[in-house]
Order: sequence, then structure tokens, then C-alpha cells
Amino acid sequence: MDVTLTGRELEIMTILWQLGSGTVTEVRDRLPDDLAYTTVLSLIRTMEEKTLVRHEAEGRAYRYFPLVQEKAVRQSALKQLVETVFQGAPELLLTQLVSDRRLSNDDLRRIRELIDERLPGGK
Repeated sequence: MDVTLTGRELEIMTILWQLGSGTVTEVRDRLPDDLAYTTVLSLIRTMEEKTLVRHEAEGRAYRYFPLVQEKAVRQSALKQLVETVFQGAPELLLTQLVSDRRLSNDDLRRIRELIDERLPGGK
């Protein structure tokens, strides 16, 4: 299932994943920008229309729950990145990643181990 989120939707989903659920106020308080309550409410309602979240009444407020898994969003975002930025060639993404000088030797070893595990006859 392809799940495409806007930047702001991803921020909200990340908060809901971290909290497990949240009210508009709880989400708003954790966003990096100071948005109006009504703006956050509008964003979350749009996300509910897209079936990304659902709500349950909690007193006078609603508590929102994520309906998509973080893993599904990661997979979808990575697929889109490979298709659009790396012309559909995952090896170009990997080349870009491992040529990043900020990766430590431990990071590179873990990447190598993951690749070795995927290869036939790997670990």
C-alpha cells in the first residue's frame, strides 16, 4: 500500500506514532512550529478523510489514532525517492548513502552486514 504524506502530515503522524494517540492540543504542543489550534485540527481532519487516522471521543475532545504503520510510510517514501530522485535505480541511492563521509565505520559495517544477509548464501 503506497502512503504519501505531506511534510506536515508526516510531522503529525510521527507525533501520533510516538504517543500512540493524541488530541489536537497534544499534537499541536509537540509540533516544531507554533500553529493555530484550528490549523492543526484542519490538518488532522484532512488526514482522517484520507483514512490515515481515526478518532474516539474523549470528553469534549477527540483522541486521534494512527491507522498507517510507520514501516508502510517509510517503504512508500523510499520507493518514491528511488523512482524520482534516483531514476528507479536503488544502487544509485546506496552509492549516495555509502559515499556520505558522515557515516561511521560502524554504520558502514552494519550496511554491509544487511547486504550480506540478503545475498544468496549470506549469513
